[in-house]
Amino acid sequence: MNYGQRIKFFRNTVGISANALAKKVGLDPTTIYKIEANDSKPSLGSLESICAALNISLAEFFTEEEQVLGPEIQRLLGTAKKLSPQQIDYLQKLLESLSKD
Repeated sequence: MNYGQRIKFFRNTVGISANALAKKVGLDPTTIYKIEANDSKPSLGSLESICAALNISLAEFFTEEEQVLGPEIQRLLGTAKKLSPQQIDYLQKLLESLSKD
């Protein structure tokens, strides 16, 4: 598994920079860059912190399903994960109204 590519994929999905991710998890930005370049592998603790900051579980991180959704949809999903149930309901209604046009 390419840890760096997975982290970069999820980071881009959420729309966070490597520097912002490093700050969120308390790592030096060069550490994130080294991990993404596959020059280094994160410790389990660091990986747990990275996943938490990216709002994904370790299981999601290690699931290597074929990514069939485009980056735009992945970004929407990343944003939707942060919404409350009421916000999700509102968003669903909005999307339904837009798709009727």
